[in-house]
Amino acid sequence: MSISLRLSRGGAKKRPYYRIVAADSRRARDGKYLEQIGTYNPMLPKDDENRVKLDEDRARYWLGVGAQPSDRVHRFLDAMGILERTPKNNPKKGEPGEAAKERAEEKAAKEAERKEAEEAAKAEAEAAPAEEEAPAEEGTATEAADTAEEAKDEAPAEEATEEEKSEG
Repeated sequence: MSISLRLSRGGAKKRPYYRIVAADSRRARDGKYLEQIGTYNPMLPKDDENRVKLDEDRARYWLGVGAQPSDRVHRFLDAMGILERTPKNNPKKGEPGEAAKERAEEKAAKEAERKEAEEAAKAEAEAAPAEEEAPAEEGTATEAADTAEEAKDEAPAEEATEEEKSEG
């Protein structure tokens, strides 16, 4: 018979609560166990002292008689300083999946196209105003002269109409 230190789930749906138990490894997860040595409430904040309660003496006893802790219980024991746990290295843990990589490549390509279009538009905008500025200045001078001539033409016409009114 091999003994394991593991979690036995209790609590309501979506409200888990675990007992830390020493049980026969062939038994069901929530089945009969030999002894409860602690509790774990994942609903409490990580810094709460009641999140993990563990009887150190009983944990040491079960480890002494050959009980194997599950990964989660091993983490609890390591945090309490009872049993050293070597950290596992998973170099691909933070790496995105294939579909995510494809989406990122497509997004980068679209972004590059957008930047090229913006740069081309900026280059055209810088070149176009330089060409348009010279004629625009001439145009404004010409328009000013035209406006002045129209004003001269209109002024005598107004005077003439006033003279006609006074005569008639």
